[in-house]
Amino acid sequence: MERKENRQLDEHRQKQMLLIDQLQEKTILTADELKELLVERDQIVIEYLCKKASTICERHYGRKIYARALIEFTNYCRNDCLYCGIRSSNKKIERYRLSDQEIFDCVNEGYQLGFRTYVLQGGEDAYYTKRKIGMIVKKIKENCPDCAVTLSFGEWDRAVYEYWYECGADRYLLRHETADKMHYQTLHPCKMSFDHRRRCLSILKEIGYQTGAGCMIGSPGQTPDLLVKDLLYMKEFQPHMAGIGPFIPQKDTPFASEPSGTVAMTLKMLAIVRLLLPKILLPSTTALATVHPMGRDYGIFAGANVLMPNLTPQRVRGKYILYDNKISTGAESAQKIAFLKEKLNAVGYELCMERGDSLMQEKIQ
Repeated sequence: MERKENRQLDEHRQKQMLLIDQLQEKTILTADELKELLVERDQIVIEYLCKKASTICERHYGRKIYARALIEFTNYCRNDCLYCGIRSSNKKIERYRLSDQEIFDCVNEGYQLGFRTYVLQGGEDAYYTKRKIGMIVKKIKENCPDCAVTLSFGEWDRAVYEYWYECGADRYLLRHETADKMHYQTLHPCKMSFDHRRRCLSILKEIGYQTGAGCMIGSPGQTPDLLVKDLLYMKEFQPHMAGIGPFIPQKDTPFASEPSGTVAMTLKMLAIVRLLLPKILLPSTTALATVHPMGRDYGIFAGANVLMPNLTPQRVRGKYILYDNKISTGAESAQKIAFLKEKLNAVGYELCMERGDSLMQEKIQ
């Protein structure tokens, strides 16, 4: 009996590894085959998947892990997404906005530390008007012409996106969150539209931004079939970047009692996305490091190649609470960059401070 079970296990592993090899060789897998990889629990198969993804990443980007300086400039938001700690109806958090000068001071500090990409992230805060954001982007680009500016600031009209692009914004992050319309509506208030989110992503790419999509892993109501939809959407959309991290509940939201997404599923999604889109930029997220102390390293071993150290002023850093228990040990901050370099060097990687543009950009040049 034991011999038969071992033989069945070997046959299963061979089958799954063949699927991974086919994915690496750019064979389009069916939805059912992608689902098989997502629900896989055999640790040997999962390690094989992650190793293949890491190898593909190295083929295109070498052993470089690109650093982006994250500046969380406002925690005000007009939206009321059910999973988010800075949702408009949350009256228990202390709101803040950084002044223009505070943002410029963050950039200046980052430049001295060696950063050449800045990610300006915030809730959809109308205080920061089209022209105000445009002015901030222009001044950063004037003072640091060798740097890239990434905006992560939600849904706006085409004219707004075009204006910011003309002002010098290079990239835009807007996670699609889920590729299933019904699931999207369970995560967002009724005034937010699945179709509008998709249109915004298409517009950003049409304008010329290096465009980032992405999804939460383990969000309430999510199933492996829905994750397959996410994979197929990203394969079709061809984003330059993708933010993929575990859902983590926040105590002052309707999803406060929901379980977090798992490290295992997040790593499988990262690895499969890397194999589907070999030249994509993939962050190993703070959320992944929050659910497991080695999460950030595991993400890199699964094909991620971007880290976003936090350059937000210390006095407000703890107020940007998208989810609970966000790591704040100091090791995740931009000021601890030397420690991060040593940590990556110890496992054979190099922290790269240059712009690090997505090689997916080659497809549209």
